[in-house]
Amino acid sequence: MELDLTGPLREDAYRILSGLVTPRPIALTTTVDEHGRVNAAPFSFFNLLGDSPPILGICPGDRSPGVPKDTARNIRLTQEFVVNLVDEPLAEAMNLCSSSLPPGEDETRLAGLTTLPSTLVKPPRIAESPVSLECKNVGLFEIGENRLIIGEILRVHVRDGILNPDTWLVNPAHYRPIGRMQGPNWYCRTSDQFELKRPK
Repeated sequence: MELDLTGPLREDAYRILSGLVTPRPIALTTTVDEHGRVNAAPFSFFNLLGDSPPILGICPGDRSPGVPKDTARNIRLTQEFVVNLVDEPLAEAMNLCSSSLPPGEDETRLAGLTTLPSTLVKPPRIAESPVSLECKNVGLFEIGENRLIIGEILRVHVRDGILNPDTWLVNPAHYRPIGRMQGPNWYCRTSDQFELKRPK
């Protein structure tokens, strides 16, 4: 099967690719608007992009044609955001944060989440998240109807027990992130892992 995404299937690209390119990590992104109001929104079009400097990318879509979602608008205004990673206990609350609320309404309250002050950026981090990444915007690219935001990771907050401070390796028993599978409603657990040693 060969699919031409430049032709008639262009409108089906999301359904095709979001089911095939999996699992994807989830960025539960917190931002603040010009009045300091908190917005929390999950995105699975997200990943690390590099480590020198450490950067990541998120792709928030539009609320409606030509109208950016609150996350993109707030990052354009403040140049700051926090990516809160999602584990199994946080899954239900993350899903509630995807609700379509009016601009300025705080999804963390709807989801019963606790916010904590960040160290370097104005947006808060989510206390229930196992890992929070404080970011500053270093690039925003609009490609068609896509909006790619590149953030430099300034600070990492990690729940105790996840990272071994001697090796910086993750303890899988203490970190169970979830991944996004076929959209819009499918997710996966990461509890079934295996190791492959790289060839020398």
